[in-house]
Amino acid sequence: MDQTPIPAMRKQPIPILGLLGAPGAGKSLVARQMASLGCVVIDADALAKQVLDEPDVSRQLADWWGSQVVLPDGRVDRAEVSQIVFSDRQALKRLESLIHPRVYARRQVLHEQALSSSPVVRAIVEDCPLLLETGLDEQCDVLVFVDASRATRLARVREERGWTPEDMDRREKNQTPLDIKRRRADYIVSNDAGEAQCLEETRRVLSQITP
Repeated sequence: MDQTPIPAMRKQPIPILGLLGAPGAGKSLVARQMASLGCVVIDADALAKQVLDEPDVSRQLADWWGSQVVLPDGRVDRAEVSQIVFSDRQALKRLESLIHPRVYARRQVLHEQALSSSPVVRAIVEDCPLLLETGLDEQCDVLVFVDASRATRLARVREERGWTPEDMDRREKNQTPLDIKRRRADYIVSNDAGEAQCLEETRRVLSQITP
């Protein structure tokens, strides 16, 4: 979808881009492509995994949900935790209340590093599945929606993550509906036709935001 560049009303010397999309749409691919084009990507999932590996976090989760959520080496069993929180909204909120503040603190450090880096980075990209839900979009200058058909997304999550259609639907229900994400976006990257085409889409959108 062609769109004219939005006015440069930036909160930071470097623009902050927020990525939106559904599971399997390819936000991680677009984030990697943006990184190859001179951006710094802040991956909320990666930060959350780091937080889960903190000993006091694993102890807290074991206190809440039992020793089965901790592996023999002391790390959190993410698959077990996922089964708990994605079938229990209150459990999910409890987990988020523990994880999100720690992720936010790590994000702030990465932001400061990007803003002071030399050479200057092209943009900071927030790759966060709960961008709207956590209010992180308010800290972004531009929102980019990564779009792909349901059939494409389902094929990807089945192959890459072993998810069933029910698994994907359950995770989507814990996020803002796709039509709202699409409406909120300033730009759309289509990711139905393979990585090469996606790169062209990513390059086109990025060139409009950061000429």
